[in-house]
Amino acid sequence: MHGTITDHSDTFGHLLRERRSVRGFRPDPVPPALLRRIFEMAQLAPSNCNVQPWVVHVVSGGAAERIRERIYEAASRDEGYSLDFPLTEPYTGDYRTRQINAAKALFAATGVTRGDVSARTASFMRNFRFFDAPHAAFIFLPRWGGFREAADCGMFAQSLMLALTANSLASCPQGALSYHADAVRRELGIEEDMRLLFGIAFGYEDKAHPANATRTDRCGVDEAIAFHE
Repeated sequence: MHGTITDHSDTFGHLLRERRSVRGFRPDPVPPALLRRIFEMAQLAPSNCNVQPWVVHVVSGGAAERIRERIYEAASRDEGYSLDFPLTEPYTGDYRTRQINAAKALFAATGVTRGDVSARTASFMRNFRFFDAPHAAFIFLPRWGGFREAADCGMFAQSLMLALTANSLASCPQGALSYHADAVRRELGIEEDMRLLFGIAFGYEDKAHPANATRTDRCGVDEAIAFHE
């Protein structure tokens, strides 16, 4: 019946509320059969003209450790990034306010003070170890892909993260995992015609990790959405 709330709606709403960026993971690997099932679910994501432009490389076990070490080492050398897509210009206005509030929430949860440069740097560097997650998915886009295809990859990523949530797994989408694209390609043997958009760390949440006490809000519907009749 139109206009009624169904059991499916309640379930989906629960998944949306449960999905959040987790920055502390247990080392336990996800069983291969469950991994495959989750990615089969994510493959149902929509895309423009059904081209399904995403190319995903999932690392686990030894491969995850090698990638973790390579990109952490590259970041530690501070020799600059090898980005396939330029970094966003600095945020301004409300967007900058949201960014600052999110950072404040994380630092408050982890006890990092504004003046503690060393602790802030260490917090940032955890990105390159994908927060100790046992798995990471690297989302690539063929070189011919444009903004529309990048949006398709975003829809795939959201589908993947909701599928992970539905199976009691946690995730964190990370732009930082694309900062050293050349190192990732070399380690995984990926051709230059594949451009790295971002990565997603995932696994079982370490509920005891202080970073996971972080909660960020969302702006209201009336602030972000305009309804026209």
